[in-house]
Amino acid sequence: MVLKTASLPDIVLAVVQDKGTEKPFSGEYDQFGEKGTYLCRQCGLPLFRSQTKFHSGCGWPSFDEEIAGHVKSVTDADGRRIEILCSRCSAHLGHVFKGEGFTGKNTRHCVNSLSLDFIPDLTVQDTEEAIYAAGCFWGVEYYLKQLPGVLKTEVGYQGGSKLNPTYQDVCEGNTGHYEVIRVIYDPSKITYEALTKVFFEIHDPTQADGQGPDIGEQYLSVVFYYDEEQKKIALTLITELEQMGYHIATKVLPVSVFWRAENYHQDYYTKTGKQPYCHRYQAKFKK
Repeated sequence: MVLKTASLPDIVLAVVQDKGTEKPFSGEYDQFGEKGTYLCRQCGLPLFRSQTKFHSGCGWPSFDEEIAGHVKSVTDADGRRIEILCSRCSAHLGHVFKGEGFTGKNTRHCVNSLSLDFIPDLTVQDTEEAIYAAGCFWGVEYYLKQLPGVLKTEVGYQGGSKLNPTYQDVCEGNTGHYEVIRVIYDPSKITYEALTKVFFEIHDPTQADGQGPDIGEQYLSVVFYYDEEQKKIALTLITELEQMGYHIATKVLPVSVFWRAENYHQDYYTKTGKQPYCHRYQAKFKK
């Protein structure tokens, strides 16, 4: 399990850690209706399937059934309500109510959108997460999202000091942020090692001033690790490449807060029909 707390902004931590509540009708998933699975935002455990979601009009996502064994209930601190938590990491999700008659199951799990993530997969049993920087995030996403086992990609900014930076902020080059990609994947279908190998194979990890024609700190090559196991794998792969004669410039850094980039940056090449201009696949590791 990868615990994602270090990458979560304060607005999310205020809910999952401090048991806060987002404003009604403000959440990303309140009116959301795509087919797939809702995950714990803190640890990636699947919590609810989309077929159990219904519109209650309460202002928060509502589900009449959880994935068995993945949600636990405890008496709330006020002694009146029943709090629901991720059964694995105890992230606060919201509350559960009985007897309201919204559906035949007579149960409403009232959940904060900020406690959730979503992937368009109805059968996944668990997920893991990785974050990389390899130049312009458009091209990195183009290649990584095609891999079997990759469930979701998001591009954004990480590693700097400015809160909630914009693309313009990062391009000015004084925030310390890198353009990064957040990857949620199914560990039963692809390993972190296999994913990281592809990361090294879709860009030039020897370039020390950017990637291709994109020059600047925001375009440097970085593996961000969530735990010591991810760090160990990244360093081992770097050693392998160096033994092959590559002079690797890739940094290996602990994760920090991930700031999602503007919507127009997400799935850029899919939206535009264009092709990456500074990334290409080149096998480097022995198969």
